[in-house]
Amino acid sequence: MTPLCDEIEKFGKGIGNATRYTIIESLLKGERTVSELVAITRLSQPLVSQHLKTLKSSNLVTSVRRGQEVFYTVNNVYILELLTKLTTDIKENHAIRPTSIK
Repeated sequence: MTPLCDEIEKFGKGIGNATRYTIIESLLKGERTVSELVAITRLSQPLVSQHLKTLKSSNLVTSVRRGQEVFYTVNNVYILELLTKLTTDIKENHAIRPTSIK
């Protein structure tokens, strides 16, 4: 498997769960604490933390500690780089054929 395939697999694991996708959607609106994400998802703090751990290991989310709280944000730079790599790979390795979608 190529490094790009590995990255796409991690990306898929990160967003391949409805709760994690809900967390990502929420973080797209701005940074959030675990407490805020607990309120949004209506899940327990340990469960939200476990989902955040998966999102961080997938590089989809970053965090920064400010005092007692940890703030989470979407890792826009990584996601854009990954999508750019994927687009480049598709262009280089597959002939793009016009479609007849109307």
